[in-house]
Amino acid sequence: MGVRRRCRREVNSRAMVVGRREEEEEWRRYLAPERFEVLAHLEPWAEAHMLPLLKPADEAWQPSDLLPDAAALGADGFHQACLDLRARAEGVLDAQLVCLVGNMVTEEALPTYQSMSNRFEATRDATGADGTAWARWIRGWSAEENRHGDVLSRYMSLSGRLDMRQVERTVHRLIASGMAMHAPASSYHGFVYVAFQERATSISHGNMARQVGAHGDASLARICGAIAADEKRHEAAYSRVVAKLFELDPDATVRAMAYIGT
Repeated sequence: MGVRRRCRREVNSRAMVVGRREEEEEWRRYLAPERFEVLAHLEPWAEAHMLPLLKPADEAWQPSDLLPDAAALGADGFHQACLDLRARAEGVLDAQLVCLVGNMVTEEALPTYQSMSNRFEATRDATGADGTAWARWIRGWSAEENRHGDVLSRYMSLSGRLDMRQVERTVHRLIASGMAMHAPASSYHGFVYVAFQERATSISHGNMARQVGAHGDASLARICGAIAADEKRHEAAYSRVVAKLFELDPDATVRAMAYIGT
């Protein structure tokens, strides 16, 4: 029996190595010149169909629009607004707060997501200030996403319902640990992945808005609703580019979707 087990382990180990090698070979095909040509061809399209979905800083909501602002309210007004916020937060269920922490921690890991996007060949921001449509999308998307973790963290601090030091340690550990991205340099795989991810976050924040609103916290409901609306716009942008890739390079795109989905 011992010999048979060892043989099975060796066979399984070899199969895993072969599987990983095949996966590596599969996604590396997306670094071929013809894939890059498709993405270069798409840049004017991205300028016209993705960038308009971003909002300029002067038009976008900011965390101070959704939470008490000491500079605008003065000391007494700010104190009273915080007391009102804490009173409403008392109605939020513990289970909802657990989900809120999960949403906030996910949003606060933005540095990981931006660095992930900048590993995608042919669509990355190589210098940090590139003028391509792809690079400007990455920076504009990151700027909008940055507000999400910021506003949730401020709300949680003001609510008095959470041990913020533990939450902050979790964020610290998550960013320090990084995230292994399958097919790390392929824009095709990256766009497919982010399209699904944006949809998931839009649903999650939208559900949270409805749940906490039903328990009397209109402030938190407004915050989560604003984030969900942003995520919906971002989902639309990434879904558009995936649809365009299906149009121009259907075989490669469907293989990328299958790869990400398994």
